[in-house]
Amino acid sequence: MPPSLPPTTSDPRPRDLGTLLVSCADRRGLVAALAQILAGHGANLLDSDQHADPTAGQFFQRIRFDASELRTDRATLVRGIGEVAERFSMKWRLCWGDERKRVAIFVSRYDHCLIDLLARWHSRELDCDIPLIVSNHEALRPIADYFQIPFHMFPISPETKHAQEEAEAALLEAEGVDLIVLARYMQILSGSFIERFPERIINIHHSFLPAFKGGKPYQQAHARGVKLIGATAHYTTVNLDEGPIIEQDVVRCSHRDRATDLSRKGSDLEKVVLARAVRWHLEDRILVCGNKTVVFA
Repeated sequence: MPPSLPPTTSDPRPRDLGTLLVSCADRRGLVAALAQILAGHGANLLDSDQHADPTAGQFFQRIRFDASELRTDRATLVRGIGEVAERFSMKWRLCWGDERKRVAIFVSRYDHCLIDLLARWHSRELDCDIPLIVSNHEALRPIADYFQIPFHMFPISPETKHAQEEAEAALLEAEGVDLIVLARYMQILSGSFIERFPERIINIHHSFLPAFKGGKPYQQAHARGVKLIGATAHYTTVNLDEGPIIEQDVVRCSHRDRATDLSRKGSDLEKVVLARAVRWHLEDRILVCGNKTVVFA
């Protein structure tokens, strides 16, 4: 029997929980201005985390607040925040607790990251909806069937790549997908596809970037006799394996390890690192600045 599914969008949500993310050039008065606009509308600040980068001269902040006793309404609050953001030239994003994100998972033949993500989703560790799984092979359809998630297969060849990506993008947009997770999807996405979903595609790369980019990183690591191997979750950009890094981890290895041993050890890392990155994105903890991220974990 397939597992029972986690709550859907029809279940009660913390609709009055707001999360505000901002970034801008650092200057005096930023924290006070944001706190005043929220408090002035009747929002109760629950927690706030901030970071100033003196090298880049940038300021970052994440604020969570309770809007259950607003003296206005959401639209008025949003306009007020927008006025403050315009005054300070802020890049900002406001998310509400009742807006459950929709996630598409892209896979090929490796199943470990997919199974791990679905298990965490089923146990409610990942608070999202997963309306579909996309693959270029049939191999993992039984896993999707077990979790009762629609599985869409788009075989990719050099001749069909553009048309298939157009079909995939149309499907994602029709399903209202907020985040795409490449769970060992062994295809290089085209620049045009990536640009349709900026900062909304998370990839897991099986090495500690920037070392061993591209294919067969465990074989590359074995050839170099490394003493540590790692995994890296990052946002996908048009430059292969060079997007803003969200999370990394490492494990020790030795001269006794074969390439297959490195792959086995690395697979464990890949699952954990990818799950952390996805959870932090779902919880609105990540701000992107150029080719770096600030993660309020």
